[in-house]
Amino acid sequence: MTRYIALLGSINVGGNRLKMAELREALEREDFADVETVVASGNVLFSHDERPSDGLAEKIAYIVRERFDIDTFAAVRSRDELASAIADNPFAGDGEPNRVHTVFTQEPVDRAAFEMFMDGYQGPERLAPGTREFFVDFCEGVADSKLGQAMRHLKLRSTARNVRSLQRMLDKMDSN
Repeated sequence: MTRYIALLGSINVGGNRLKMAELREALEREDFADVETVVASGNVLFSHDERPSDGLAEKIAYIVRERFDIDTFAAVRSRDELASAIADNPFAGDGEPNRVHTVFTQEPVDRAAFEMFMDGYQGPERLAPGTREFFVDFCEGVADSKLGQAMRHLKLRSTARNVRSLQRMLDKMDSN
């Protein structure tokens, strides 16, 4: 079995309350093994027969929607994909670890549309595109950022994690 992490979007925000114990139980009933939550809500480590991460993401989103009536998506990554999401972040080495984020998207990032957005965006954040994610340095802090609202027209369903949390998740994957 292969070890994966699922990063769920919109969990325990905006009224989408979900107890992690109930999520673990629901996934275990559906052939996910060694299920554990890590760092914060909506981060789930699990083992599963090897298959494309997009298929696992759809399966998890379906379980959460059917069992808990929460419309979410899951960014599922293998251990190596998670390590790349940290290593490929161009801001990880020089930004504050709690302000530097990898933003995982449901669909691949349209580089042309993203670069057009970056050309027109006037906020203080530093941005860089990836493949199934993009990278942000919230230089002046996350709380007051207008980036999320500005990106709505790109229609990217996404969930963000800072590099400090991602590293803790990777360390947890490596310790199992």
